Amino acid sequence: MTALHTERLILHPIDTAEAERIVARQCGPEDSWAQDFPFDGDVIGLTAFLRATAANGDQRPFGHYRITRTADGQAIGGIGFKGQPDNGSVEIGYGLVPSARGNGYAAEAAQALVALARQQGLSRIVADTDGDNIASQRTLERAGFTQTGTNGELSLYAIVLVP
Repeated sequence: MTALHTERLILHPIDTAEAERIVARQCGPEDSWAQDFPFDGDVIGLTAFLRATAANGDQRPFGHYRITRTADGQAIGGIGFKGQPDNGSVEIGYGLVPSARGNGYAAEAAQALVALARQQGLSRIVADTDGDNIASQRTLERAGFTQTGTNGELSLYAIVLVP
């Protein structure tokens, strides 16, 4: 699986060795991380990725991706699919380190996953965010998602992919 490239980012598919380094917060000699990478969201997402990979094998292309800023080559967060597609639908999640927020990187990365899901023939992507996380809601909207409802404290979003 090759990396996904956007105007300002590289989404690098993470393998188990890299996921284990990130979860352990141990930067390897080949890694270039922003000072505040990884943050707790990265560790949580990659722990789930490692469990899914151990149980079901290689998750790619519906795995987890490290978000790297091309301007300085530093890892600034992660984005990924929360499991394999089910009936043409898949869920995504994402997060950026605090120092990288507010620059549109998360929406840009989400748009790259939308394009990948469309290439893979999927019909829908869903996502959720805390109801009070306005920044994440705006990120999803900039990536083409619309709010479909709520579930307790969560705001639910979806994008329909029309071939």
